[in-house]
Amino acid sequence: MPIRKLKEFLNLRGIKYVVISHSPAYTAMEAAESADIPGRELVKTVMVKLDGEIAMAVLPSSRMVDFDLLAKAAGAEEAELAAEDEFKDLFPGCDAGAMPPFGNLYGMAVYTDDSLGSDEEIAFAAGSHSELIRLSYDNYIALVEAVTAPISRKA
Repeated sequence: MPIRKLKEFLNLRGIKYVVISHSPAYTAMEAAESADIPGRELVKTVMVKLDGEIAMAVLPSSRMVDFDLLAKAAGAEEAELAAEDEFKDLFPGCDAGAMPPFGNLYGMAVYTDDSLGSDEEIAFAAGSHSELIRLSYDNYIALVEAVTAPISRKA
């Protein structure tokens, strides 16, 4: 979902947000540094497979997916990292690795780490490696239809 469509989605729902442009960055921690955002407030979208089905894990950029915790939260027997070629075609118009954390808009389950709720605002990639969107965590959770559980560990 290119940033224009994501902005339309947010605007139609009356959600307040800020678009942050930054120099190109290819990891979540690089983007946080480039945009001068604390790493815990910048969320990353990690594409995973739960019993073979593609899903999103959304967590602070300073943490890593704990696949055992994720499997438990999802009620899955197996949780693993998805390979890029398994999901890249699901996000037309988005740079690889810069998918916004709105899997519900793509027909996939979303699992958010419960630690995200400790911040009033979050920021995330908006479909490119040079733009982020910042909005309130409460608005994000209301829109995304996610399962929230402990799914990460310290990096």
